[in-house]
Amino acid sequence: MRATQAESRREAAGVRDWLAHNAWRLLVLFVCLLLPLAGFVALAEEIHEAESLYFDQALLWRMHRLASPALDAFFLLMSRLGYQWGVIPLDLLLVAVLAFRRRWRNTLFAATAFAGSALLNIGSKQLFQRERPSLWESIAPESTFSFPSGHAMGSMTLAATALFLAWNTRWRWPVAITGGIFVFCVGLSRVHLGVHYPSDILGGWCAALAWVTGVHVLLFRRRWSPSAAAKP
Repeated sequence: MRATQAESRREAAGVRDWLAHNAWRLLVLFVCLLLPLAGFVALAEEIHEAESLYFDQALLWRMHRLASPALDAFFLLMSRLGYQWGVIPLDLLLVAVLAFRRRWRNTLFAATAFAGSALLNIGSKQLFQRERPSLWESIAPESTFSFPSGHAMGSMTLAATALFLAWNTRWRWPVAITGGIFVFCVGLSRVHLGVHYPSDILGGWCAALAWVTGVHVLLFRRRWSPSAAAKP
C-alpha cells in the first residue's frame, strides 16, 4: 500500500513537472492544430451543404469597390508570388538548403509539409467541388474548383514551416512577422481578384496550419514517462 502511494505521488510529481515545462506545447497544439481543424471542419460543413456564408459576397463586393490600377497591379503580383513566382520556388529552395546542410529531419519535415499540403488541397477541391465566384469578370480568371484556396494553403504552409524551423533561433520573430504579412497579402489578393470567396481563404489557412502542426508533432514529438519526469 505504501509503495503504491509512493508511486502515485511520484507519478503526480512527474505530471506537474511535465506540465510546468510543456504547457507551451499544449498551447501550440490548441492554437495551431485544434482551433484551425475545428475552423476548417465548420467551413467545410457549410460548403458541403451548399450553404451561403453571410460574409462571403459582402466582403467580395467591398474589396471590388476598392479596385484601382495600382491595387490591381499590387494584388496581381502578390497572387503570383503566392504560387508560381514565390511559394513553389521557395519551397524547393528550402528543402534543397536543408538537405545540403544534412538537416535530415528538418528536410523530411519541410518536404512532407509541402507535398502533403499540395495533395490535401487537390483532394479537398475535388471533394467539395465548389464553384468559384462569378460576381464580376476577373483580371486573373481561374477555372479550377474554389475550396480551399491553393494560394492560401501554399503560403500558410510555407510560413508555418519556416516559423517552426526558425522557432529556436534569433530569426523567430522576423520570420513570424514577414510570414504573417505575406500570408495575409496573398489571401487578400485572391479575394481582390474575385477568384476566391473569403471562406476559401480561411479554409486554406486552417487546413495548412493544422497539417503543418500535425507533421511537426509527429516528427519532433518527445517520448515521456511520468515516473522518469519525476526523477531528480
